[in-house]
Amino acid sequence: MSAQPLVSAIIVTTWSAQDAVKCVRALLQQTVASDIEILVIDNHSEDDSIGTLRAHFGHHPHVRLLESNRNRGYGAGNNYAARFASGEYLLIINPDNELEPTGVERMVQMFRADPSIGILAPKLAYPDGRVRESARAFPTLFDVLIKRTFLQHIFRQRLRHYLQTDVPDAPVRDTDWVVGACLFFRKDFFDQLQGFDERFFLFFEDMDLCRRTHLKGKRVVFASSIVARDRRQRLSGGGFFSLLLRRTGRIHIASALKYFWKWRSEA
Repeated sequence: MSAQPLVSAIIVTTWSAQDAVKCVRALLQQTVASDIEILVIDNHSEDDSIGTLRAHFGHHPHVRLLESNRNRGYGAGNNYAARFASGEYLLIINPDNELEPTGVERMVQMFRADPSIGILAPKLAYPDGRVRESARAFPTLFDVLIKRTFLQHIFRQRLRHYLQTDVPDAPVRDTDWVVGACLFFRKDFFDQLQGFDERFFLFFEDMDLCRRTHLKGKRVVFASSIVARDRRQRLSGGGFFSLLLRRTGRIHIASALKYFWKWRSEA
């Protein structure tokens, strides 16, 4: 791209090249696609992911492919790619998400109309139409335990409060934090936050970023009127004991402990 892009979109992919291809294609269908640069970083996949990406987008003027020499994790991978971003706005999107065609344009419009917004996130909808509970209240460690165990059947009202399923639906509303699958910022604000805290290899870095956004006096906003399609299977899915049996589950638990220790004075 010759001119400075309006939006830099970052996709971090690890063993998910085919998903990343779909995500990029959805971004290339945006109504403001000519003003978007797309940075795809292969986070040291141990397969031919980078070859797949090159075959599809190796010469595309709006797509830049980056390779990491190691698996940096989610937050650090995005931070690394953000160094190459030159847009006024920054979109961080998971490879298994596909943003509706007007999504980027509408998020830009919302930011221009309201400078108090720090982070904006769309609604995440599964292929079968169900909505992922991606705008949530800040949890205690007990809330996380409730969600992962039989306690969810005992403390139903508390779980509803954490997942904010008890909050009336609105096209736009403020929230404590949003799941990091699709996040939109001003690039200079992301830089002001110094990006994600890289102590979190995977999970809880989104919650931490939202906490720091509130401390900067900015709002975290959930826009259910804007939709990103999201794959159903989550890396952090399952109960507490099933998490222990999987590497990603153990990483999830480690990140939770790091998070609650970091913010222990706020509990």
